[in-house]
Amino acid sequence: MDEKLKKQILIHQRDEITEHLIYKKLAQKQRDEHNRNVLDRIAVDEYRHYRIWQNISRVNIKPNRWKVFLYCMLNRIFGFTFTVKLMESGEADAQESYRLLIDQFPDAERIMLEENEHEKQLIDLLDEERLRYAGSMVLGLNDALVELTGALAGLTLALQNTRLIALSGLITGFAAALSMAASEYLSTKSENDSRNPQRAAFYTGVTYVLTVMLLIAPYLLLENYFICLSVTLVVAIAIIAVFNYFIAVARGESFRERFWEMAILSFSVATLSFLVGYGFRMLLGVEL
Repeated sequence: MDEKLKKQILIHQRDEITEHLIYKKLAQKQRDEHNRNVLDRIAVDEYRHYRIWQNISRVNIKPNRWKVFLYCMLNRIFGFTFTVKLMESGEADAQESYRLLIDQFPDAERIMLEENEHEKQLIDLLDEERLRYAGSMVLGLNDALVELTGALAGLTLALQNTRLIALSGLITGFAAALSMAASEYLSTKSENDSRNPQRAAFYTGVTYVLTVMLLIAPYLLLENYFICLSVTLVVAIAIIAVFNYFIAVARGESFRERFWEMAILSFSVATLSFLVGYGFRMLLGVEL
């Protein structure tokens, strides 16, 4: 067998046994029987693919333990749906390699078809609570980013004192978090959908509070209020990027479109509030 060809086969073989182990570990951590069964079925498919490549290569190969550890950590942080879909998004590169192998190994076509159709159908069957309440998290995050970046920008020019800005921001943020959670509870309850109103309110409130704490942290740690505002805006961009990447991967949506929409909205409000804060300070003649 050609060395280049054998190398490709061994790469696929290692990928299959690695993904088998990842799916198996994800399934073991599942309390929900439906999701556990889906992940177990995918794990069985991956192992069968590994055995096909093993019969061709005649080589036993070990899984990539670092990759297994990495995806198990992602599962803990972002949930199993995100982890599985992120892993499957890497299959696009493998598809081209499969096509090159089909002429010599007909089994490669069967594996490619299963990767394209069967496994993706199984992944679509996954049901994760945090994605059912993604709308509530988007509401909490978006409102906190827009409202608090705007408020902090305005307060920075108006107060020019990091402690006062932090105090005002905390009061504003926590009051708004409670208000948003209550609104989400009433909204979900009135819609009569499958979501639990208490859980929807919880996800909205917690997302809002966490965003508030991250945005205000620079004002509690640094002295110069302009540097604090700059760091807060960088933190806001990071939050928008991470959250929208999570939603884009888990839901199969466009990351770029979601990211720019939220970023432009948040920074437009922050800029306007900054100017309003400066304007009121000049108008009222306040000197601190």
